[in-house]
Parts: sequence; structure tokens; C-alpha cells
Amino acid sequence: MIKYMQEAKMTILMTADTVGGVWTYCMELCKSLQKFGAEVHLVTMGDKIKKWQREEVQELKNVVVHETDFRLEWMQSPWLDIEECSEWLLHMEDEIQPDIIHLNCFVYGHLPFKAPKIIVTHSDVYSWFLSVKKDDPMPEWQKYFWCVKNGLLGADRVIAPSQTMLQYMQSIYTVRSDQQVIYNGRSSELFYAAKKSDTVFSMGRIWDEAKNIKLLVDAAPNITAPIQIAGANQFAENSFHLTHSNVEYVGKLSTLKIAEHLSTAAVYVLPAKYEPFGLSVLEAAFSKCALVLGDIESLHEIWEDAAFYVDTNDAEDLADAVNYLMNNKDVRDHYAEKAFQQAQKYKSERMGAEYFNVYQELIKKELTSKEALV
Repeated sequence: MIKYMQEAKMTILMTADTVGGVWTYCMELCKSLQKFGAEVHLVTMGDKIKKWQREEVQELKNVVVHETDFRLEWMQSPWLDIEECSEWLLHMEDEIQPDIIHLNCFVYGHLPFKAPKIIVTHSDVYSWFLSVKKDDPMPEWQKYFWCVKNGLLGADRVIAPSQTMLQYMQSIYTVRSDQQVIYNGRSSELFYAAKKSDTVFSMGRIWDEAKNIKLLVDAAPNITAPIQIAGANQFAENSFHLTHSNVEYVGKLSTLKIAEHLSTAAVYVLPAKYEPFGLSVLEAAFSKCALVLGDIESLHEIWEDAAFYVDTNDAEDLADAVNYLMNNKDVRDHYAEKAFQQAQKYKSERMGAEYFNVYQELIKKELTSKEALV
């Protein structure tokens, strides 16, 4: 049971990435903060808000959107955008007078905000390369490295969605700020289990080597069940095409459509090589899908013995695991129930309470520090 301090009005200036899973995280967090009387000024970056994203955020009465398309720090040649956005964010703080700055990116952590600032380390390029390529990024990423490091050093609190991700940040960037883990959460009522069909489902950025959905495509000829894959299959110069007869690409889906597909899917597959948390896995678990996941530290940390784990480079191992579950309903149902029970640890209400505690703690610390100077 999470204990939280007495409710109080609070204004938060928060950055959001419209390109990846950070968007879902932000929507869940903003929604869960409503009960605490928190108003969120959400600055969107990376790309213009899509129609479905606009519809989602319009349902939240405590959110004011400030839409931009400033490039994100991991995008190609972002530095002029970041310089312009830095000035813009400082102006925004003067205008809004927030109690807390919540950064879902790194590079703005060094800015001289007046309010306390937290950085949430959803993912980063260096830990991505170490996990996926087993090597450091190319030399051209050195500027990124130092900007991320300076941002982390400037934060009042660094938060990671798993202990695994926090350890990455400590080992790569030697983080000296206060640090803690707050596991991501999701609203369980959005997802449900209907009559299950003999279908395998997966979703994510198909072009992203970290998600490793290509391994499922490679395994498809040896999997006896039909497979559905959702998600973006193209970004910038990266693209991916699906050709196997038992693989259906269903496109990038809204939350309602994702819930519909998961409700009837028997098995959810994400053979990720790098996944600091994995909201899609949580959605599948709430939908009572049996889980087949990449054999990596973060997914073991979160799902423990409630999933099948497979070698992230072995398509045959993946096909064997999926076929075993599809051919053994009792085992499949057992693992689906275990995943569902494990998912109860990661509800959005808990996440929101933990973040609110951090906000309150840092605001109180800042006030105490100012009073000491008077």
C-alpha cells in the first residue's frame, strides 16, 4: 500500500515524447495525478500530435497541452532545436510558475529552472547500443553523451522505470543525483479478456532492433498459429516489411483497438533485446495473454516467473516456446493467469501516488532551503 501526503494543489511542467511509449506513460501519469489536484502543463516534442493522441489528452481535464515539434535528443541533428527549446522552456516556466519540472528526456536537466526538476530515464542511446549491438555508439554520439550526462547531473531526482535501467544510468553516466525506481503503471480497466482465439500477437516499433520483432517474423514459418503484428513499420530511413503467409500486419492502432486485439490473443510475444520496462507487455498481461519475452534482465525483474523467456537471437527457440503454449491450453491458461496476477503490481494508481510523493518531497525540500537563506 502506497502512502501519500495530504492532497494539495500543484502545477507541473512536464515534457512528453509523441513518438514512442513515453506518450502512453504521460497519459497514465497525468490521469492518475488528477486525484491529487495536480494541473499538468504538457509540452509535446518529437512530432505533431496525432488525431488519436489529441483525443486521448482531451479526456484529461487537468492537462494543458503546449504543442511543439522540437526534435528529440536521440534524433538526427537535434541541437539547434534543443537550443531553441531550452529558451522556450525557461520562458514557459516564467509564465506558468510551476511547482515542479518533470522531464521525460535528458538534455534540459542542466537548465536553470527555479522549480525542482526530475528526470525520468525511459531509455537512452548508450544503453540501447550496449544491449542491442553489444558495443558503444559511434563517435558522433559523443555530444549526445555529454548532454545527457550534464542533464542527469543537473536533476534534483533521477527516476528509472526499473532497477535494471537505473543501473545502466549509474554505470554509463556515473549519476550523482538522488535516484530511485518507480515502476511504470497502466489503467487495468482499459484491458479485458474475451474468448481467446488461437492467435499470437505482438506490437511495437517493428523497425526497432531493440523490440526485436523481426525474430518473431523469422520464426513465423515454424509457428503453427496465425500471427498479428501491430506498430509503426517505418521511421526516417528505417523500414520493415512483412511477407510470411501466417503474419498479418494490422498497422499502428489506437488504445481501444489494441485492447480489442489483446482480448482475443492467446499469446503475446515480445522477444526484446532492450526494454527498460515494457508497457505493451503489461497491457497483454491485463488482457490475460500468456507471455513469451526476451531473456533479458529487465523483463525478468518485472515479470519474474510469470512468463516464458527465449533467446533473443534464436528464432527456433521462439517458435518452440510459442508452439508449446499454443498446443497446451492448460499450461497457456496457467501462465496467462500468472501474468495477470503479476500485472496487479503495476497499476497506474500506485505509480501516480509514488510520483506525487516525490513531487511533494522535492517541493518541501526547496521551500526549506529557501527559508534557511532568509
